[in-house]
Amino acid sequence: MNKTLLLASTLVAILILSGCGAAEPTIDDTAGDDKKTEVPTDVQTESVGSDDIVVGEETGASSDNAKTNDTSMSALENKMNPIYFDYDKFKIKTSQEDSLYSNVKMVNGDAKNFMIKIEGNCDEWGSDEYNYALGLKRANAVKSALITQNVKAGRITMVSYGESSPVCNDKTQKCWSKNRRVDFKLLP
Repeated sequence: MNKTLLLASTLVAILILSGCGAAEPTIDDTAGDDKKTEVPTDVQTESVGSDDIVVGEETGASSDNAKTNDTSMSALENKMNPIYFDYDKFKIKTSQEDSLYSNVKMVNGDAKNFMIKIEGNCDEWGSDEYNYALGLKRANAVKSALITQNVKAGRITMVSYGESSPVCNDKTQKCWSKNRRVDFKLLP
């Protein structure tokens, strides 16, 4: 009997001590694997030995294009609506379909040259692990909805921030409902 009690106590102690570590967001990197990184030809470099190191100053039109691209990407991103979810749910609500279709039009229209990053978020209720999983399920539900609306799956990446990226910190139902969402970000 004592051995069983000792074994059970040891297992409980291990479980308690291992606890919930600080979990990192889960990222779906399947999109964009076939993209090659290109270095602009008009970037000034400084030679050190046999390797070239980018100094960081761009010259000419490329710099202007990058600024315009960032501005238009940011402007488009600001027009995209978050998709909100009910407590402990990952099914897209009927009331959120207009926001979703508005985002689909933008993604298939003005933002067609950008990758889409879908960020799943949760309120503070539940364990870190549970909320990361729920955030990923929410992001996946939105990804599936985008794919059914003819957005190519290769353009979409997902991340779950769980409860770690709230937009509101008040301890009210209204605030918590703002944190149960999926945000859209654009990537070059």
